[in-house]
Amino acid sequence: MIAGTPLTLAVTGDVAMQLDNQDAFENALTIVSIATVVLIILLLLVIYRSPIAALLPIVTVSIVSAISPGLIALVAKATDLQVDQSLQIILTIVLFGVGTDYILFLLFRYRERLRAGDDKKEALVSAVSRVGEVIASAAAAIIIAFMALLLAIFGAFRSLGPGLSIAVAVMALAAVTLVPAVVSLLGPRVFWPSKSYKRVPKGTAFQAVGRFVGRRPAVVAAASGLFMIALALGSLGMATDYDQTSQLPEDTESSQGFRDLQAGFPAGALNPTTVYLRSDGGRLDTATLDQFATKLKETPGVGGIMPARGGAQAAVSQDGSAARINLLLATSPYSNEALDLAGGELRDVAHANAPAGTTAYVGGASSIFADVRHANDRDLRVIFPVAGVLIAIILALLLRAVVAPIYLMLAVVLGFFSTLGATVLVFQGIGDRPGLSFMLPTILYLFVVAIGTDYNILMIARLREEARLGNDPRKSADLAVEHGGPSVASAGLILAGTFASMMLAGIAFLSEMGFAVSIGIAISAFVMSMFLVPSLTALLGHKAWWPGHGDAPGGHGQPAPDREPVGAGTRQ
Repeated sequence: MIAGTPLTLAVTGDVAMQLDNQDAFENALTIVSIATVVLIILLLLVIYRSPIAALLPIVTVSIVSAISPGLIALVAKATDLQVDQSLQIILTIVLFGVGTDYILFLLFRYRERLRAGDDKKEALVSAVSRVGEVIASAAAAIIIAFMALLLAIFGAFRSLGPGLSIAVAVMALAAVTLVPAVVSLLGPRVFWPSKSYKRVPKGTAFQAVGRFVGRRPAVVAAASGLFMIALALGSLGMATDYDQTSQLPEDTESSQGFRDLQAGFPAGALNPTTVYLRSDGGRLDTATLDQFATKLKETPGVGGIMPARGGAQAAVSQDGSAARINLLLATSPYSNEALDLAGGELRDVAHANAPAGTTAYVGGASSIFADVRHANDRDLRVIFPVAGVLIAIILALLLRAVVAPIYLMLAVVLGFFSTLGATVLVFQGIGDRPGLSFMLPTILYLFVVAIGTDYNILMIARLREEARLGNDPRKSADLAVEHGGPSVASAGLILAGTFASMMLAGIAFLSEMGFAVSIGIAISAFVMSMFLVPSLTALLGHKAWWPGHGDAPGGHGQPAPDREPVGAGTRQ
């Protein structure tokens, strides 16, 4: 029809963008899934030098991934829960991330016990008994954090919580049942062809790091704390972006068409703000409608009225009981200025000047996202403290202490703002974007607080274990970093890399989320768990376990062993 002419044709608008968005998410799922699997296999091959150990997480997560959607569908059907389109891609990343974490925790401990001289059965029993508590506590923290999303009034958040919680619960169950069963059948052959499980490493980087943390805890705590605070300052410059058109890949037809419209029409014409007027009885009077439209047009920030058919200011229904007035705002309909206007003064003007016997409503994209912003702000105020308190309770039950959970959660909160600050610096500073997706802070908080807490739980549990073996607080920090550091570093590297694969999706929101969560995981693993938490625990000493005595030798029914095995309380 337009062949041979200088014209171009594109289908755009809300429906077209939604369809392109669905296609983009489906393509992103394929890309991210492949990248995640390849990355995990390569990193595990480097860590264990064994194809069996490398494939064990892939096979386990694949089984859980096949089971979880059916369970989620059953729950969604029973509870009439809407499932967001982004759940599948986030679910894939979460399962590969936490599943690999849990299996790594178990395999590292199993290898450690084999090196200590245990036979294969004793080594597995010891590994499951020690790491099982960590996995259960870490999974509980994640599940509670995700379930806190049910408190959200924003539907996209609320729909993610139950599905992710179900999947994590299934993954944790598999990690403490299926995986140990497979390892019991294979024994040390799980590390084939490598024989490294027979050798105790000497002079490792983690020994050096542990020794430094144990000798200079004050310096380490101050340096790591200041580093995180410096990054956190960047969060002060954060701006939120509600422009959904910017989230699509630039090569989609709807995006190209929308950009062409932006170049040729006023900003407000791309998505007018619509004021609806409904009569409680009888027909609407034309003169009254014109007066009402004039009042709306005079509102500061309104650029004009998009005429209806025939040049009238309002389009009237066939029976005359309802009318629609399309307003052209002076700024982009997705800007914060437009949201302020549509959700504030314009609504006030419409409600105050609605003719007697009528009711006015303000609709359109600007009004919708004004409500979304209000819901998002409310959800941040509710979900953050609830999730934080519940995770702190999990930590208190695990550690039977009050002091340690408090500074652990304070460290996690600082980690959240550090991550947000780094993301602002990269995307708003270097990338020159107008803001970050409005959904990012909530998702980032939950992922960094919940999943990042895995490493804190593993490290604090190891600190307690070393203290129970009779070591003083500084020596406990030294040994905890030496023996717990490799699993934390390996798991953190894999999980950060897994989330970073989301940056390959070509969707702005997933790129932001992938970068932010991967940086957050890296900070949690390599700054908080490796340096800040052990150094603070060493400085506080026995006070960290108040009011209980979790660090007492043989405390809480876990007697110190009658020998000093490699990897638990001694360095050889």
